[in-house]
Amino acid sequence: MADPGDPAPSDPPGDRVTRLVEALPFAAFTVDERARVRVFNAAAGELFGVDRARALGRAIIEVVPSVDLERMVEEALATGPCSRDVILGRGTRERYVGVTAQPYENGAIVIAVDRTALLAAEKMRSDFIGNVSHELRTPLSAMKLMLETVLVADDDAEARTLFLPQIQDEVERMIGLVEDLLELARSESGTVRLRRERFDLGDVAASTVNTFAQRADALSLELELEAPAPVTVDADRGSLRQVAVNLVDNALRHTPAGGSVVVEVRREGDDALLVVRDTGVGIPFADLPRVFERFYVVDRSRSREHTGTGLGLAIAKHLVEAHGGSLTAESVYGQGATFTMRLAVAPGANLKVS
Repeated sequence: MADPGDPAPSDPPGDRVTRLVEALPFAAFTVDERARVRVFNAAAGELFGVDRARALGRAIIEVVPSVDLERMVEEALATGPCSRDVILGRGTRERYVGVTAQPYENGAIVIAVDRTALLAAEKMRSDFIGNVSHELRTPLSAMKLMLETVLVADDDAEARTLFLPQIQDEVERMIGLVEDLLELARSESGTVRLRRERFDLGDVAASTVNTFAQRADALSLELELEAPAPVTVDADRGSLRQVAVNLVDNALRHTPAGGSVVVEVRREGDDALLVVRDTGVGIPFADLPRVFERFYVVDRSRSREHTGTGLGLAIAKHLVEAHGGSLTAESVYGQGATFTMRLAVAPGANLKVS
């Protein structure tokens, strides 16, 4: 009979390891010296899309069909710890999984973390910095060269007349870029303060069309407004005007002479729609999911003007989403594009429009 003062018997080491691995909040599994799975926790089952029960006792290559993962397990069993990324899946379903494997109790333990989103965010950050640097360096280099030419030319009136207006244009473009960057930073951080009021969305559309009328004429484009009936929204007028401005500006820059841009406001059920349609160059199907990314341009060579900052659509999308709405793009390449902003109609504006 055991003495009451004796310590309670401890669990077998294998049971302790099993409970420990299964309790981990991240993906982990252990293998024996033949690379056969001993323990496969729930997080690992979710990460690798594997039934935990079917994984036990099988070779790791059977459980997760990845030669790179198998080699890491073998490396840990043979030589010691290793850590690197393993690519799983293919094409659009490709994922990057950070894997660390090391020897553990006559076998090895493997910890895995899905790094796909993190690496994508890091690439976006790197691309963003590169794009900003390019957008600033190019005009600054041009301005430096033009200023040097004016200074060397001394009192040459022709040089001043030629280069000073260009320098002013580049300064204005950089100011616009910085302002857009600040606006994008505010909208992405969620710190945009919406000053909501009730107004007719058609008024914002009409104001925007009037603003761009002269530019459309200069580009030999037709700019039309279709707003047959009032559509009342409860929103920030300034923000929605900026959305409309960015959408129309984008349409004008990508529509050849002789084409048209239509700004339409209508009600659809309980939604208020602002639609901007153009007969421009259109957007390739593969590029549609990316048109709202910062600095993303489908094809700069096909744009009528190169004065855009590449931030307008990204800003517009964030502003619309701050209102709880959505902004979508549709296009058939070569046949124009349609951008649709959808917001809730103002509460109480329940009159149906036929």
